[in-house]
Amino acid sequence: MKKFFNKRAVILLTAILAVVAFFSFKSSDSRTFQLAKNMEIFNAIVKELDMFYVDTIDPNKTLREGIDAMLMSLDPYTNYFPEEDQSELEQMIKGSYGGIGSMITYDVKRKRSVIAEPYEGMPAAQVGLRAGDILLTLDGKDLEGKTNAEVSEMLRGQVGTTFSLRVERPGVSKPIDFKIVRKSIQLPTVPYAGVVSGKTGYINLNSFSGNPSKEFKQAFLDLKSKGITSLVIDLRGNGGGLLDEAVEIVNFFVPRGKTIVVTKGKTKQAASVYKTLREPIDTEIPLVVLVNSGTASSSEILAGALQDLDRAVIVGNRTFGKGLVQIPRSLPYGGTLKVTTSKYYIPSGRCVQAIDYKHRNEDGSVGRIPDSLTNVFHTAAGRIVRDGGGVTPDIVVEQEKLPNILFYLANDNLIFNYATNYCRKHATIAPAEQFKL
Repeated sequence: MKKFFNKRAVILLTAILAVVAFFSFKSSDSRTFQLAKNMEIFNAIVKELDMFYVDTIDPNKTLREGIDAMLMSLDPYTNYFPEEDQSELEQMIKGSYGGIGSMITYDVKRKRSVIAEPYEGMPAAQVGLRAGDILLTLDGKDLEGKTNAEVSEMLRGQVGTTFSLRVERPGVSKPIDFKIVRKSIQLPTVPYAGVVSGKTGYINLNSFSGNPSKEFKQAFLDLKSKGITSLVIDLRGNGGGLLDEAVEIVNFFVPRGKTIVVTKGKTKQAASVYKTLREPIDTEIPLVVLVNSGTASSSEILAGALQDLDRAVIVGNRTFGKGLVQIPRSLPYGGTLKVTTSKYYIPSGRCVQAIDYKHRNEDGSVGRIPDSLTNVFHTAAGRIVRDGGGVTPDIVVEQEKLPNILFYLANDNLIFNYATNYCRKHATIAPAEQFKL
């Protein structure tokens, strides 16, 4: 009798395991089938369009738009870069590119791009381009109607290559021609550092691409040699970059061995713990970090970590709220996929991601996570901080509301054009404290 019941138990257990395995495999097989089914449908649609559509389709344009739409349905940070766009990705990661070294703006009335700010020592400045120069042709190609992004792409290229540029200069009757050799342009990540009001140091950090921790460290050591007793770090408008660089800068101010960031994703490779690995430079100097709505990603790691560790006072407006991490993945034919693989969590355990892209509204739109649905976390000293909406400053500064007229003056380039004409008429100007319009 006992053997009979044991036999029944074995049979029942086997049956249960078989059912569980069946449904598990069925679920997995169903998802695999759905992927295969939809890829086959997509492939069939492309073939049908190529064969029967009334006009000849451009496979590069049509399929690229399909890829971009698919990725945009996930989040704004998962992007495809074909081989010809690798310079754009390289600039994002390394902070460098092959080009002329100048910002450009767009003249709406002329429908042309205009030199806005040639960087000192770069090809644009070296050949004599000036702010206000209107770009007419590049290697004989008319630039009228092209967007800033299109013109920027044409100005960039392989380091060492030469191109001709024709511009119209305000106050000069005839167009001016330039021959320009592209160079490797490394954007400065610390555009300014100095001593303000007595012994307070100030460092403006505008990016985490390239090697900003090295520039920041040098600027900080220079300021310490000048006797500063406190430091302001300006992260306003800093859209982020490399996560490791943010951890490195935090390490300048906190002891070795502190956990700064933890990343969590679907795969084991996406899970990482980032700790401070070196001895700090200064764990005592008072710190203030300036932030605003343009402070994002790695900037939020720096500001949020210093807040969570009670190492700095955060001043300004709530930050952007990007708590997602991307990595590059190689694709066929020289392409790269920049794909979101994980979320990051700063020392208190909170994630600053403000938008849940997985749960969209019925119309496909997304919104910020309401404050009522955020969770409470605590800093090292027990102060309350919250997740789900960027980094909230310790001291909030109300943003100054600018008059509408100023927006239109700037948007229509009237202020820029006024400054250009003023510089044309005045070879030199008085020092700042004496300057008057």
